[in-house]
Amino acid sequence: MVVLNIKRGDEPQFLFETTTDKQMAEIVAAVAKIYNDRLRIDRLAMEMEQLAEHGIMVQPDMMGLTEDQISDLKLKDEWSARVYPMGGSRSNPDPIGRRTGNAPTEKLAEVLKKTAHEARELVSKKLVAANVCLTQAVVDEAFSKCKGAVMIVYPMGLPPHDEVKAMLDDTEDLSGKQAKHEVIPVSEAQLWWAGKELQAGKKLGDIVGRNEKTKIIAKIQKKGQGAPSREPMVDTETQKQMMAHAYKKQEEWKKLEEAQDEDYLNSPWANTSALKSQLQGTAGISWKPR
Repeated sequence: MVVLNIKRGDEPQFLFETTTDKQMAEIVAAVAKIYNDRLRIDRLAMEMEQLAEHGIMVQPDMMGLTEDQISDLKLKDEWSARVYPMGGSRSNPDPIGRRTGNAPTEKLAEVLKKTAHEARELVSKKLVAANVCLTQAVVDEAFSKCKGAVMIVYPMGLPPHDEVKAMLDDTEDLSGKQAKHEVIPVSEAQLWWAGKELQAGKKLGDIVGRNEKTKIIAKIQKKGQGAPSREPMVDTETQKQMMAHAYKKQEEWKKLEEAQDEDYLNSPWANTSALKSQLQGTAGISWKPR
């Protein structure tokens, strides 16, 4: 199996396993989906932690308003009484006012937090260092774990405006958010290797060869952004070692240049009386105080 080390810029994202007879269009689509789903899992885990701390999201028409403003506008909270956590709630106001402050109990809050952490670990970038490939099945498992945990804590479901529900249902609106710039739509995704695009219409083997044990670095990019920067000839650690070695050699040459031309005369082998002293048994005797 061919292993693609997928990077965005210079940062490793995940390892993707495929074969040389796969069409590039199919590979790019699969890689882009995993890439985007990983980003969604990270956002989902963050919102699940907020759900555990502060409960469901405030209605959009009430978000950012004070109690007096809500009263003056005669707005009514239609969801807090209909959607509540299993086993009761605890009060924990949201300092930024996005969520109602009716949080799950500590025990059930821990269920959400633990599941969010497990989901992150399933798709973590650390898998690259561990040489573990990521598949769509593992990504889907992470979503399933999150959905199951939310159903345990909120068996009646979440309101339609809650970010957690939108992420689980893949109906999230990213308009006006930084996350929109991070996502790469499948139709706009490109993979680059060795400074050239892995173009659709070809098989992977037509580009990298037929060796099924090949491992390459492929950079994911959005169309129109141009070619990504090429990989350096040596990795960062090797470069550090090379620079340290060069500095050491430079310092050694400086010492040699600073040394006197006749310094060798102080060496034991340059002593013309060494043999005589050795025969007389006076070798190694110093008349100077130590």
